[in-house]
Amino acid sequence: MKVYGIPNCNTVKKARDWLAAHGLDYEFHDYKKQGVPEALMKKLLKAHGHETLINRKGPTWRKLPDAVKDGVRDAESAYAVMAANSSVIKRPIVERDGHYLFGFDEAAYADFFK
Repeated sequence: MKVYGIPNCNTVKKARDWLAAHGLDYEFHDYKKQGVPEALMKKLLKAHGHETLINRKGPTWRKLPDAVKDGVRDAESAYAVMAANSSVIKRPIVERDGHYLFGFDEAAYADFFK
């Protein structure tokens, strides 16, 4: 299992705490240190759409110029913004056996890991 995110993000911290409390081991991919994995993000954008992968509620998104935000219309334009601003990526992304979970919701995690 692999968890993608930023370690100082509160949502990522909650998810990691939940995983630890449930004895689940994982590898952590830090966007800030290891970069945004292009092939994975493009695959997820194609499968789940940019609306799922972009966190429009976060401060990084809100601080982007309107022209940049308005330019996100498809997977290609979304990836360009995500690669330049990793903090706009919904996090964490949990990858387990080819299935993905976006963000943190305790009930969703309980269901995903049952």
